[in-house]
Amino acid sequence: MSVPSMAFKTILMRIAAGVVLLTLVGCGSNDSAQAPETQEQAETQQAEPPSEADIEAVEAEWRAHQDEVNQVLSSMDRAMFIGESPTRGNADAEVVVVKFSDFECPFCAVASVHMKDFVEERGDEVLYVYKHLPLKSIHPEAEPAAKASWAAARQDQFWIYHTGLFANQDRLGDDLYVELAEQIGLDIEKFNRDRNSEEAQAAVDQDLALAEKLKIGRTPSFLMGGLLVPPGVPPESFGELLDNLNATTTPPAVE
Repeated sequence: MSVPSMAFKTILMRIAAGVVLLTLVGCGSNDSAQAPETQEQAETQQAEPPSEADIEAVEAEWRAHQDEVNQVLSSMDRAMFIGESPTRGNADAEVVVVKFSDFECPFCAVASVHMKDFVEERGDEVLYVYKHLPLKSIHPEAEPAAKASWAAARQDQFWIYHTGLFANQDRLGDDLYVELAEQIGLDIEKFNRDRNSEEAQAAVDQDLALAEKLKIGRTPSFLMGGLLVPPGVPPESFGELLDNLNATTTPPAVE
């Protein structure tokens, strides 16, 4: 896996510095507060804009984390990193955008809407990859929902099922998992067998292990072109990030 240029890192931190939300936005294993339903609500709940010292501290922490991410990515090729995870967009795109997500996380539900729009607009330029990061200590249905989505993926219906789960976060549970499967016409016997299988657990555990290696513990967390997107940079800014990434990437020499 390639890592981003220093020029793009600098641009990204400038964008992060201009965002009011230069804080940890999302769900983490030690969180207990109810998350806001929209990005706008999140912004209004913030106190004063971050100071220069706050920005410098976040940047230093982010750069140290990025160095750790780079070490992990350098040990894997593209195919190994993506694995069998659900994808959308251009399979041959140079830029891979990865979301580590939890179906019970309210922030992930908001981000899913932005990512749908982003992929619809820029899907020819990126490969969007979904990775499971169920925060089991605070979200009891996160892992069962992840395994249900994995089972839907076995029948090539991950993305519509994923949308159904996020749209019905307040109803997560066995009844909903089967109801959604029936609504989209899945083979229910196969679906139930798959979601309760060792293979489903292994697939989720594999994503969890990758997140642990990358030291990613909050949802949603994003990588774009190998770059760990800093906290506080909302998904609706991803188009701008992609433009900057493309502008700072040196095109290959023509032979």
